Amino acid sequence: MNIKIFAFNINHESDIPKYQQLVNSINNAIAKKLLNKGDLLPSVNSICNENKLSRDTVFKAYSILKDQRVIESVPNKGYYVAGETRKILLVLDTFKAYKEVLYHSFVNNLPDNIITDVQFHHYNIDNFKTIINNSVGKYYKYVVMNFDHKEVASVLTNIANDKLLLIDWNIHSKSKNNYVFQDFGIAFYESLKEAVDLFRKYEAIHFVYPNFTNHPIETVTFFKKFCKEFGFESKIIINPKEFNIEKNIAYISVSDRILGFFLEQCREKDFEPGKDVGFLSYNETPMKKFIYKGISVVTTDFKELGTKGAEFITKDEPMQYYVSTKLILRESL
Repeated sequence: MNIKIFAFNINHESDIPKYQQLVNSINNAIAKKLLNKGDLLPSVNSICNENKLSRDTVFKAYSILKDQRVIESVPNKGYYVAGETRKILLVLDTFKAYKEVLYHSFVNNLPDNIITDVQFHHYNIDNFKTIINNSVGKYYKYVVMNFDHKEVASVLTNIANDKLLLIDWNIHSKSKNNYVFQDFGIAFYESLKEAVDLFRKYEAIHFVYPNFTNHPIETVTFFKKFCKEFGFESKIIINPKEFNIEKNIAYISVSDRILGFFLEQCREKDFEPGKDVGFLSYNETPMKKFIYKGISVVTTDFKELGTKGAEFITKDEPMQYYVSTKLILRESL
């Protein structure tokens, strides 16, 4: 095996540590197939001499790459590319039941040489900044669930556009971004239209949009549009302490916590969901089909969202795609 002709581009004025620049260079070269399995990497001495670096800096970079299983060393021979293993970063907001469906669909559709690191920003911009800024250059590609904060877009400019996929919510995205989104507005409205005859069983529809939610506000906008166009009495409940179910009212909620409150109150008041009161929940989870003879849901296809995310990783092609939203009717409505 011959030494692969490979040049590092070290910026001595950069804020990125020099050892990390070495790590990034090798990871990027492997991702672009400039380096392949079995290729011999430059010696520590040659890197030091050609880039004016200390041996400690180069050893640290190679040690990190060995820990990541990107390279391996052979005594008295040097360092080699261990394989075409690629690391990707998946950034989610929180880990809920429907996010688990997304995650498993995502990783199960990736080849064995792809390693996925998962982190959660919890809608906290400081967490988000730390995750993104500490990850720049370390991963082959990035799949990020963004959120409503004015600094999100500027933070994401640190990642090359062809390496970044935004998922879930179309907010703070740009026309050139790759994305796999769900539609929280018109698609929600169309789902409500499918259930209009069931809603007619009730005297009014109350939308529970609690003040602790991070759910997109456009869902409320299109709920109001639906009620106005079809002549339903309606109410928006923001304070969860004011959530007190009444007979002959249908409820819509974006929070599973509110679903729990609803079921508790049904038991206390001896109301039967689907007859005395109605309930439509947002986001399907594996258990909702089994709760109280089944909870009706309006949901995007999280399995498809994960599959499309994996497709972005495995194909070097732009992606702009909206995942379908559907209504699943069960006994609760």
